[in-house]
Amino acid sequence: MMVSDEEFQKHAVFADLERYGAFYESLAHSVFPFVSVGTRAICNIDSYVFSSIQGTLASIHAILQDGRINDAYALLRKYYDSAIINIYTGLYLKDHVSIENFIVTQIDKWLQGKDQLPEFRIMSQYIRGSQRAAPITGLLFSDDRYKRLRDRCNDHTHYNFYRNVLLNDKEIVLEGRRQALEEFSNDLRDVLILHLSYLFFANGHYMISSDHIDCLECGMTPEPDSQYWVAFFVQEMFDQTIKKSRPDIATMIKQHSLMHLT
Repeated sequence: MMVSDEEFQKHAVFADLERYGAFYESLAHSVFPFVSVGTRAICNIDSYVFSSIQGTLASIHAILQDGRINDAYALLRKYYDSAIINIYTGLYLKDHVSIENFIVTQIDKWLQGKDQLPEFRIMSQYIRGSQRAAPITGLLFSDDRYKRLRDRCNDHTHYNFYRNVLLNDKEIVLEGRRQALEEFSNDLRDVLILHLSYLFFANGHYMISSDHIDCLECGMTPEPDSQYWVAFFVQEMFDQTIKKSRPDIATMIKQHSLMHLT
C-alpha cells in the first residue's frame, strides 16, 4: 500500500479523528462552568485538558494524512498520557478533598507549575486501585490490549524495531502499512473508550445535558431528574464507540452511572 492510495487516504480512521476531536471540543465547552473543587483554579482545569487533546487529535490527523504512521504513534502516546493524567487528577481530587483539606496540594502545585505529577506507572496504578472506578477497571483490563497498545506506542517512539522506521517513509510501498493503519485505528478508539469510560466514574456530572442548567439560569424549575440527562454529543459518542465496540463496558457504565444513558 502507498500513502497516496485511496484505500489509505479514505480510511475510516480519518473520520474517527474528526469525530473524536469534535467530541473533545464540545466537552471542553460543556464542562467550563464547573468549579474544579480542591484547587485554586478559577476556571475548570479539565476544560483546557480536553481542548488540548482536541489539538493533539488534529495534529494526528494531519501527520497521519501525510503517511507518517510512526510519528502518529508518538502523538497517540501523548493522547494516552493525557487521558491517564485527566483520569488520575479527577480521581485524586475526589479522594482527597474535604472540609479539612479544601486544597489538594499535589494537584494544586502541578497547576501552579511548582511540582510534577507522578510518573505514568504510578498514576496508572492509582487509577487501577481506585474503588470509585473498580467496576469499569476490571473490564477495561480484562485482557492485555492496553499493555500491547502502550508497547506499540513505545516501539514507535523509540524505534525499537526497524519496521517502525519504515512506517514513517511515505514514498515506499509497504505491505505492512495496511495492517499498521488498521492497528492504529483500533488503538486510537481504545484510548477514547478508556478515557470516556473512566470519566463516567471520576466526573460523571461532566456528561450532563445543558437543559438543567439552562432552566436554572432562566429562573425556571427544571424537570425532575434533568440533572441526570446526558448531553447529546456524549450519548452519540457512547453509542458509536463504547456501545458498538465494547458492549460489556457500555452495560457496566449504565448499571453504575447515575446519568441516564440509553
